[in-house]
Amino acid sequence: MSDQDGKKPLGLSGGARSGRVNQSFSRGRTKSVVVETKRKRVVVPKPGSSSSGQSDAPRRPSGVSDAEMERRLKALQAAKARESEEAERREREEREREEERARRKAEIEAKEREEREREEALKAKAEEDERRKREEEERRAAERAAPAASPAADAPAGAKEDRTARPVPTKTGAPTPAKRDNKDRDDKGGRGKGGERDGRRSGKLTVNQALTGGEGGRQRSMAAMKRKQERARQKAMGGHQEREKIVRDVQVPEAIVVSELANRMAERVADVVKELMKMGMMVTQNQSIDQDTAELIVEEFGHRMVRVSDSDVEDVIDTVEDNPEDLKPRAPVITIMGHVDHGKTSLLDAIRNAKVVAGEAGGITQHIGAYQVTTDGGQLLTFLDTPGHAAFTSMRARGAQVTDIVVLVVAADDAVMPQTVEAINHAKAAGVPMIVAINKIDKPAADPMKVRTDLLQHEVVVEQMSGEVQDVEVSAHTGQGLDELLDAIALQAEILELKANPDRAASGAVIEAQLDVGRGPVATVLVQNGTLKQGDIFVVGEQWGKVRALINDKGDRVKEAGPSVPVEVLGLNGTPEAGDVLNVVDTEAQAREIADYREQAAKDRRAAAGAATTLDQLMAKAKADQNVAELPVLVKADVQGSAEAIAQALEKVGNEEVRVRILHSGVGAITESDIGLAEASGAPVIGFNVRANAPARNAANQKGVEIRYYSVIYDLVDDVKKAASGLLSAEVRENFIGYAEIKDTFRVSGVGNVAGCLVTEGVARRSAGVRLLRDNVVIHEGTLKTLKRFKDEVKEVQSGQECGMAFENYDDVRKGDVIEIFEREEVERSLD
Repeated sequence: MSDQDGKKPLGLSGGARSGRVNQSFSRGRTKSVVVETKRKRVVVPKPGSSSSGQSDAPRRPSGVSDAEMERRLKALQAAKARESEEAERREREEREREEERARRKAEIEAKEREEREREEALKAKAEEDERRKREEEERRAAERAAPAASPAADAPAGAKEDRTARPVPTKTGAPTPAKRDNKDRDDKGGRGKGGERDGRRSGKLTVNQALTGGEGGRQRSMAAMKRKQERARQKAMGGHQEREKIVRDVQVPEAIVVSELANRMAERVADVVKELMKMGMMVTQNQSIDQDTAELIVEEFGHRMVRVSDSDVEDVIDTVEDNPEDLKPRAPVITIMGHVDHGKTSLLDAIRNAKVVAGEAGGITQHIGAYQVTTDGGQLLTFLDTPGHAAFTSMRARGAQVTDIVVLVVAADDAVMPQTVEAINHAKAAGVPMIVAINKIDKPAADPMKVRTDLLQHEVVVEQMSGEVQDVEVSAHTGQGLDELLDAIALQAEILELKANPDRAASGAVIEAQLDVGRGPVATVLVQNGTLKQGDIFVVGEQWGKVRALINDKGDRVKEAGPSVPVEVLGLNGTPEAGDVLNVVDTEAQAREIADYREQAAKDRRAAAGAATTLDQLMAKAKADQNVAELPVLVKADVQGSAEAIAQALEKVGNEEVRVRILHSGVGAITESDIGLAEASGAPVIGFNVRANAPARNAANQKGVEIRYYSVIYDLVDDVKKAASGLLSAEVRENFIGYAEIKDTFRVSGVGNVAGCLVTEGVARRSAGVRLLRDNVVIHEGTLKTLKRFKDEVKEVQSGQECGMAFENYDDVRKGDVIEIFEREEVERSLD
């Protein structure tokens, strides 16, 4: 109803209050409200329903409950709500992106504006500097042109300074270039009170900043800023000026990477690659080129090339000659040499008043010992005691190379022996003087004159035989002649005038090296020049280290060791080879570099020595190896010298049929890795004066690896010879036991041709081998199928008797043939 009809609007107030309100329901849902008034009955639609009485909500399908319908309506409303929220979120993100783009654009514009202002300031500053320079030049020219008595010369200096410092007139309100520059530096680029440079990161760099490029992303380096300022200055001064070419000395090794070559020339890598491509070499910056190609590139870029090699790393070792003024007297080094069991160590014990020989296995020296002795006269002597066994040839050679005087010990009751001759040859090869000590002079069978005459055969003429070699008769047991021996050594040392420079970097020789359980690698070093101090960095062979401790021959720690002093050195990174030279260097990097180079060079030498040069040599070597039986062994010794001597002795064991192959030779205790290697190769483990640790023993018991311990090298070599002899094939020998002549042949069914024979010599046995001879030519060799005497099968037939013989798988027997009867015997062989 409307107000135009003159009636009140229909509602629940007014006339409706006096009427009745009825509701009609359909299936439990209210569809409309019936309002009855006094004048008219009106049906008012209920909110949410149409005026026609039909609902706007989707029609409920049949069979759907009210609860299900309500749940579906709620789900629909939730979906519409989510859709509206998603639309709002997208709008919000779009607004944020727009704001971020605007912010970045503003930042970029601000940075560009700052750069322009900075360039303008630099340009203005350059112009100001140029103007001041011109004014200064004009002023100086005017001063030179004016006479000395001109009034301008008497003008006060302050006026000149005021004139030169006059500010440049600028536009009204515009700051001067200097002020503008100061303002820019204070606001953006300068470091003010506690301020930071423009564009420089402040505070700590966090991982988030590094990954997200915080604080404006990647910043320009200081070098880039300087280059830009230089370009701006040159541009302001009128044009670009070419920089002068810097010619460099470029060190080029035998092979160099392209990028490294460009870096050493200070050239762009792309330019170097371009030049190489012009030469026809399609390489990248990570590929290597040879030295000759690198030389062409270096010359193309206008630099000077310096050829270097990998061995130049050893140039850091000090090899300068010492000044005669710096040389000071040093103690002589005396090496005791001679045949085994001639009393070398006993003689040295008598001089030192010690008992070294009592602690050696079997009374045999098997290591090089270094000792220092002070005589009654106060003179210091350094003695080296070398082994006399045949296996220790290399040890004796090293002893002769590092010594000053050789004392040749010969037993008066045994005369000259093989190792005595070898010691003479070593002394002659080293060019050192010799003193002959005729030992065991107290024995009843001693004959010193026989020793002197035997030495004549080897060109050793002693003083009593009108020669130049001193000889002294001594007895280590009674002490007879020891003073005369020391006097002879002192006389010889005085003649040699031995001197060294103790005030230089130390150098020396490794006498012996071992791997100690508690101290690690230990090397016995004889210092030959300079002074070795605690804390020195050194390189020795393929190893390097820093001196942690120095221990003398008496077991005491010392701070330094001068020339001719033997010491034990602790602090190596590995066990060096006996005979290696020790040199002190300046830095640890140099020592490591030299050691790495030497290790690589040694690997290359071993690879070249073991590689066959041609295919024919490779095939011949493989064929030869197939016919040779090998006995693999693994050797661990207490010191490097013993391991080397054992390896050399075992390599000599064998012949063309069998040989000993050493899988590994080292120093130190037997470890679990050694057992693993021995198990893989089926080899026994030989320990010389060392033992296996507990894990190694358990592993050996589980894997069935044999471990043998030795303390005397005789026993070790003999046992290896016996084991190698077991690999030799047995020698087969033939013993002829008889001959038989065929008188006639018979054909026997089931057997074949049977020869009727007469045993003419020896005996015919059923189990023996036979050969059929026709006209003294062997036409068959085999065994007998049957041997019968009359009709009985017999084992043997004696000479002069007749018998019947049939060959196994052979029937061509004729009258008049001769049968040779023999037996084979296998004889075991052994290595000499």
